[in-house]
Amino acid sequence: MAKSIKLRAKSKKGVVTVKCLMNHPMETGLRKDKKTGKMIPAHHIQEVTAKAGDKTVLDAVWGGAISKNPYLSFKFNGAKGEAITLSWVDNKGNSDSVTGKVK
Repeated sequence: MAKSIKLRAKSKKGVVTVKCLMNHPMETGLRKDKKTGKMIPAHHIQEVTAKAGDKTVLDAVWGGAISKNPYLSFKFNGAKGEAITLSWVDNKGNSDSVTGKVK
């Protein structure tokens, strides 16, 4: 999959704020296609992980109730220049990740 994650991380007084936007359809599996009347299969992000260096700072398990193109923001104790890697895996085995630096 093409890069589906936009990531920004800023540090202020030792606290890093991470903001990210993930491009994903996030289908619940409960909607019908208006043209065919058939159910649209579930396709959603299941796991989101964020690491600062070797340390895991976020580990989330998601389901079908998360909206399309989800936005995620979180904070942790860190410093400028640190590398942040955010990755996700969906229920169809697709995955993506991006690495950025704390500004």
